[in-house]
Parts: sequence; structure tokens; C-alpha cells
Amino acid sequence: MEFSSILAMLVIGAIAGWLSGKIMEGRGFGLIGNIIVGIVGAFLAGLIFPALGFSVGGGVFSSILFATIGAVILLFVIGLIKRV
Repeated sequence: MEFSSILAMLVIGAIAGWLSGKIMEGRGFGLIGNIIVGIVGAFLAGLIFPALGFSVGGGVFSSILFATIGAVILLFVIGLIKRV
């Protein structure tokens, strides 16, 4: 993995984590936590969406969109676990 791809993954993860924190209102984890949530959300989206028949596409916008959806799902699940 090249440095530029790691940097792109961190930037997309940061944007997706920030967006998911805004969407879920108050369930964010700060900058570093949101980057981690965004990266894990992108990983989840990469597993879930192809299994459901959706393809991510090749653009930055679609990567951010799918990573944000995955991060929102992750924040929702974390919120359910915290309540228990």
C-alpha cells in the first residue's frame, strides 16, 4: 500500500466520520475517533453493499458516500450497545 493511498483512506475516513457524526447528532467521538469510525464504516460498507448487490463505483464522492453510510450504521450499532 502506497503512502498516497493511506493518506486518501484517512482523508475519506475523516470526512465520512465527520459527516456521520453530524447525521447522528451527538454520537461522534472527536476528530481521531471520527477518523476511526469513518475507516471502519468504509470497511463495513465494502462488506455489506456488495453482498446486497450494490457496487461502490470508482469516484471519491461515491467512496465518501458509502463510507458515511457504513459509519452511520456503525454509530447506530454502537448506540444500541451503549444502551444495554
